[in-house]
Amino acid sequence: MKKIRHWIRRYFGFSQGEVNGFLLLIGTMVLLTAAPFLFHTLRKPAFTGTTPADRQTLDSLVAQLEAVQPEKRPGRYKMPMVALYPFNPNKLTVEEWQAFGLPKYLAQRILNYRSKVGDLSYKAELGRIYGLPDSVFQRLYPYIQLPETRPAKNRRSQWTAGRGHPIPEFDRDRNPPRAKFILAPFNINTADTTQLKQIRGIGSKLSARIVKYRDGLGGFHQVAQLTEVYGLQPEIIDSLQKYTFVPDVYTPRQLHLNTATADELKAHPYISSNVARALVAYREQHGHYQQLEDIRKVKLVTAELFEKLRPYLQL
Repeated sequence: MKKIRHWIRRYFGFSQGEVNGFLLLIGTMVLLTAAPFLFHTLRKPAFTGTTPADRQTLDSLVAQLEAVQPEKRPGRYKMPMVALYPFNPNKLTVEEWQAFGLPKYLAQRILNYRSKVGDLSYKAELGRIYGLPDSVFQRLYPYIQLPETRPAKNRRSQWTAGRGHPIPEFDRDRNPPRAKFILAPFNINTADTTQLKQIRGIGSKLSARIVKYRDGLGGFHQVAQLTEVYGLQPEIIDSLQKYTFVPDVYTPRQLHLNTATADELKAHPYISSNVARALVAYREQHGHYQQLEDIRKVKLVTAELFEKLRPYLQL
């Protein structure tokens, strides 16, 4: 150690005190460098593995979670393609409904409906049960052994009891049967909130949200874009796709790619602030876009984004 001190003193021209300080500094740096490795070596792992009993408990918990998961997300399932046959929905048990591909919670809901309201009297009544997607109902429809339309209510006999006299015509026609309401498909790009609320499950908030999103887009290019509206459950989207349409010749409101400002571009739901600034900056640096495909040269514009934006852009 004395030789090291002597060498440092001669080589650097340090005093005795400076040599001591230099060695102390070097030692401190070495300790700080080695501290993480020493700490990692000395630290004992809190958990080294699982025992067979632990693994069995974890497997049991996973099985329970998987069993209840469908009940937490009603309507978000795909009906398996099982063989169907004619059936009476008033006679099926929970297990028999499950054999048709319905989840257990929905099969139980149908039985609860029957116990509270009574047996189903016509086919369309099954489609009114909450949570049953229209696509599933349409698949079951041909096999339901019930009348196509609501049966007329039991009319009083044309003859009064015990008298043999006919009931006057005005008495028989006092309560004529109501005409069945049939919702005709309508144009989603011209519909107002009142029309949208005719679809089961859509109220004031959802109808206003659909109209607001449509106006921000400049119109729906295809009905599938309804899935982008926040808060729409799968069964509602299914009904919208059934009762609404986009005309074949419809052209949505388009943005002028060579004249639109960044603020105008970012107002569109598909264009973020960064993408809007990048589009304008590229145009200012390279001149006007010659064709719509030129925006693919902007790094932030992915192939997926370009396909979504294509109907809403023009030069």
